Amino acid sequence: MSKIVFIGAGSMVFTRNLVRDILSFPAFSDDLTIALVDIDRQNLDYSKAVVERIIREGHYGAKLVTSARREEVLEGADGVLITIAVGGEEATLVDVGIPEKYGVTVCVGDTRGPQGIFRYLRTIPAIMDIIRDVEKYCPRAIVLNYTNPMAMICRTIQQLSPVVTTGLCHSVQHTAEMLGTWIGAPREEVSYLCAGINHQAHYLNFTWKGKDAYPLIREKILSDKAVYDSEKVRNELFLHLGYYVTESTVHNSEYNPWFRKRPELIRQYLPEDSTRTAEKIRCWVAASAGKRKNEIEKWLADPLDLKRGHEYAASIFNAIFGDGTIFEFNGNIRNFGLIDNLPPGSCVESPVEASKAGLRSIHVGPLPPHLAILNTVNAQIEDLAVEGYINRDREKIYYANYHDPLTSALLSLEEIRKMTDEMFAAGKDWLPV
Repeated sequence: MSKIVFIGAGSMVFTRNLVRDILSFPAFSDDLTIALVDIDRQNLDYSKAVVERIIREGHYGAKLVTSARREEVLEGADGVLITIAVGGEEATLVDVGIPEKYGVTVCVGDTRGPQGIFRYLRTIPAIMDIIRDVEKYCPRAIVLNYTNPMAMICRTIQQLSPVVTTGLCHSVQHTAEMLGTWIGAPREEVSYLCAGINHQAHYLNFTWKGKDAYPLIREKILSDKAVYDSEKVRNELFLHLGYYVTESTVHNSEYNPWFRKRPELIRQYLPEDSTRTAEKIRCWVAASAGKRKNEIEKWLADPLDLKRGHEYAASIFNAIFGDGTIFEFNGNIRNFGLIDNLPPGSCVESPVEASKAGLRSIHVGPLPPHLAILNTVNAQIEDLAVEGYINRDREKIYYANYHDPLTSALLSLEEIRKMTDEMFAAGKDWLPV
């Protein structure tokens, strides 16, 4: 019997969808132990109820166990999924609120920039504790990470541990589906090569029935205002750079200097009221009290759809320790001979093949030079942050913030250092540096 352990299983949407997908494979439907781990007992109980319903209504033979202590269930695991969050809303207020005070605003703030770097610094100690337990209890397990900031976390794990791991983001397949929908192309008739870095990978080719679909996409964006307006930042990037980028408009507005440096640009390119502020976070926390319980109860009462979704994890596990069907996906892995003109050793998001032999990264070659510039700046900043954590070197965190494209478009060096000092002081209870 195979075993898959969910660490951070209280992230109920992830847990619900991934369990549904995993159990849809015959190799797992009646021959799997699912172990849910979360330090929040209430959230763990919610996820337990959700998974019990999936098993019951799917008539699966899977076994379910839960624990607040991962060492109780990791022994002999074949797969481990990480979906944790560290610090909660209080820490997010530091990530978002202090840069906001200096004029550096974001819509999400979980991937890069000072917001993402400080999220990384408080998250990575917990991640590495998990990895050390994997090394101890199930060293041959395949570890799939869903926790952001994806690239910095995966880069750290892969540098410091021999555990086989990659990071998964759904932006690649979801964006491909969106582009196909715009031009009327069914998912099964679309193919592509996508590579770069997490949240900022590009479709180096995008074909429909073997023919270049980019002219159709360009025509649709230029002729259909609703399509243009639905993804203004990404559409502008495509119209000017020639390649479509993964991850949403709100995310991508944060990763470059072009869309958020003046209020009128934010109004022009971003959805109304999309900027995340400290005040909005406080209001959300106040409004969400009791809301989660109601949402869980509603989901448990509504009709259940057991159709497999499009997350990668289930197909990866099926390829490696299920029925062996080879599966290609975009994973986050260090750049050793994969993308020729991105920094060696940086974390890139590029094609990976899963099979009974494990995970095999696929050589892409060089990116178009103008895309490589965009990716290289952010990849090297991520490398600095990782080195800052590994070497406990605060100066490298300052350097990373100095060079962040959005932050440097808005602030002087002195202002960035002062902002970073405040973030260190406010987050001292969570930070290892």
